[in-house]
Amino acid sequence: MSTSIPPKRVLPQKEAALFRTLLQMYETKLYKKGVKTADTILKKFPEHGETLCMKGLILHSMDRREEGLELIRKGVRLDLTSHIVWHVYGIAHKSEKNYEETLKCYLQALKFDKENLNILREAAQLQLQLRHYEAHVESRNTLLRLRPQLRQNWFALAIAYYLNGDDARALAVLQQFEGTLKNIADGDVELSDILLFHVKLLEAQGDYATAIALLEGKRDEHRILDRVAIRLTRARLLGKVGRVEDARDSWSLLLQRNPDSYDHYRDYLASEGLSLDNPPPETKSRLLEILDRFASLYPRASAPRRLALDVAEGDTFRSLVAPYVVSGLRRGSPSLFSDIKTLYRDDIKRAIVEDIVLRIREELAASNAVAATPQEKAGEAPTTYLWTVYFLSQHFSYLGRYEKALAMVNEAMEHTPALPEILMMKARILKRAGDTFGAAEWMEKARRLDGQDRFLNGKCAKYLMRSGNIDAANKRLGLFTKKDSVSPGIDLEEMQSVAYLQQEGDAWLRQNKLGRSLKRYHNILKIFDDFEDDQFDFYAYSLRKFTFNAYLELLAFEDRLRGHSAYISAATAAAKIYLKLHDGPESPHADDQAGKHGRKKKRPEASTNGANSANGKASESPVPSGGADAEGRDLLSTKEPLQQAYSILSRSDGLIRNHPEFWVVTFDVALRRAKYLQAARALQTAKSLHSDDPEIHVRVVEFTSRDFSTSEARVAKTIERIASELAPRQSLEQYNAEYLQRHPNNPPAILAAARALHLIKGAEGSEDTRSLIWQLLHPECIADVKTCLAAFAFIGEVCGEDIQEEFRKSCSARFPLATIFLRPKEQEDRRKVINAFTESAE
Repeated sequence: MSTSIPPKRVLPQKEAALFRTLLQMYETKLYKKGVKTADTILKKFPEHGETLCMKGLILHSMDRREEGLELIRKGVRLDLTSHIVWHVYGIAHKSEKNYEETLKCYLQALKFDKENLNILREAAQLQLQLRHYEAHVESRNTLLRLRPQLRQNWFALAIAYYLNGDDARALAVLQQFEGTLKNIADGDVELSDILLFHVKLLEAQGDYATAIALLEGKRDEHRILDRVAIRLTRARLLGKVGRVEDARDSWSLLLQRNPDSYDHYRDYLASEGLSLDNPPPETKSRLLEILDRFASLYPRASAPRRLALDVAEGDTFRSLVAPYVVSGLRRGSPSLFSDIKTLYRDDIKRAIVEDIVLRIREELAASNAVAATPQEKAGEAPTTYLWTVYFLSQHFSYLGRYEKALAMVNEAMEHTPALPEILMMKARILKRAGDTFGAAEWMEKARRLDGQDRFLNGKCAKYLMRSGNIDAANKRLGLFTKKDSVSPGIDLEEMQSVAYLQQEGDAWLRQNKLGRSLKRYHNILKIFDDFEDDQFDFYAYSLRKFTFNAYLELLAFEDRLRGHSAYISAATAAAKIYLKLHDGPESPHADDQAGKHGRKKKRPEASTNGANSANGKASESPVPSGGADAEGRDLLSTKEPLQQAYSILSRSDGLIRNHPEFWVVTFDVALRRAKYLQAARALQTAKSLHSDDPEIHVRVVEFTSRDFSTSEARVAKTIERIASELAPRQSLEQYNAEYLQRHPNNPPAILAAARALHLIKGAEGSEDTRSLIWQLLHPECIADVKTCLAAFAFIGEVCGEDIQEEFRKSCSARFPLATIFLRPKEQEDRRKVINAFTESAE
């Protein structure tokens, strides 16, 4: 490529000096003066591309985006071989976080100035941000060649090789770099991080013995400062080289330092050749023996005693769980039930726990410990009785026995009426029983016991949102947000409170305010975008401070960022709204379903008076967020809702491992996009995660009942193969009947079978569908409120309003505490009472 400079790029001395001044003005943010300076140059040289680009960049920085970009593009066209114009174009893209285009511009600039250090550094940073590891290695090699005297260039190249999977070269570069380090005093933080990275490289290569030698040698010299990291790494490496006794001793030392670490116990047991995950029967006695030894060694640690409960069975379990529960009740531990409820997966253990705690309650009541004062008591403190009935209220609530749970919590309230935990528990029971209004009322009562408690106010706001009173919820949250903020919601959005945004989005969705709900879900997605962008700035910092071990952990976190449960919840909820927008009357998919099922669908609007409206005037509620589109109208007006849903879901599809719902929604989107192979693979993944999930069963029936003969022959063949794997070659009615036989008393499965039957038979099978749904109310079926509410909505779609009203009455009788099965007028009266109660505290 020619290196000659085009004549029109060269400026006279005066204008060249002005151009240098222009660069300084941009860097010091003197934008108005910069524009004037650029105009001075352009008066004489209107086609000077570099000046045009700089003027455009300044205008872009002054929020005159379109005008600035147009000038930059014009400048680039006028001087395509200038590295400055491409660099400026890249800076404009970077300010908009368009990193792909930024990198393209920087690489183009490097074609004309291959050794420009600033552009090289920025390009290397972008390559790492975009995970272009091979190109990143090349850039770091060039930087090291140009500036070998800079220590950070050596270390950065070693990191680049490591990220690219070339551990051998990374180690060679690091060792060469370490050879240049002389006379470094003990306690140097940078050296400590370098040595830890050296150990990591040796472990990655499988050279465990050398890694151990390095750890032990440098530890004696006090050159690695992270003592915990040394001990953890050494213990892990000793196990890998087969030095079992030394590994066991190392884990014992770590347990001595932290006897409540569950991970340390698991690692210690692994060094003994034992596992806590589904241990064989012949190893259980040995496991219990070791855990008992640690329990004796560390009597104040709960971890070994709790782990023993997972292993023990029968009478051994009873003998271990009784003192564990009694200790928690005596200490007044509100989290005792949360600690042991995972044991309830075993029905025998659940029954033993229930029997033990009921006996404790009876004994305390018989010994008059209920009302004893500290001066009168001869045995247990009266608080033991209080926490016993509190535990039982949690226990029965978890099992769905809400009347019994309420009896227990009322007993606790009679004993100690002013304890917030008791009132909160009553609110939780009512919520699970379907009384969102009563739950909000009791949570508000709990909040009033300590109005300065952030946790209580936050919980109260959450319950008020569930009851539909979003305004009151925001007022509670406003007690702890900035007073000068426009609204509590805006302040919480700025603080990136994902929990708040999710709850408010769900609350708007229950009121059918799809725009506001979608706005909140997009707020959450943007927070994760910000998390992803934040890593960009940490690269330069970690280079300066030699904190690359922490930076590597950050990269690993960012790589799995969109697999976070909060992101998945927001993404799936947003995608479902886009599906609703697509399934309007004008949608071909909706027409198919309406014709097949004999019903019509109505496209949701941005603002309607939903059944869960807080005060019947929801349209007058404060907007959920600032900005020109606070109500999400632009989001609702999208012409391609399916593409929007796909773009949201596709960013996580390689990270989701244990969320079947995500794959169900992915299937729904792909099916409506006529991407049948994508739909088949999504359904295949979902079924591999949870083969008998009710929602997956419905989708399998929906998918296998379709005709794919119109697809390309090769694709159709693949789809047919996957379909045959999803459902064996038999009639769909038989497949559905067999599914129901496997889950005869499982409420979600019964509802799924009814929905599947409706897909198979359509309007002709409405009587059979109705009969199936009514099975939910049979005594032997332990139905829950959530499933019956879904069935209530479904039966209204397929059987009409009369049948739906009959089902509502039956549900109301089955769940007398549930207000969600009241008539709309009754719900409105209940809502007014709760609103008046909450407003009385303001």
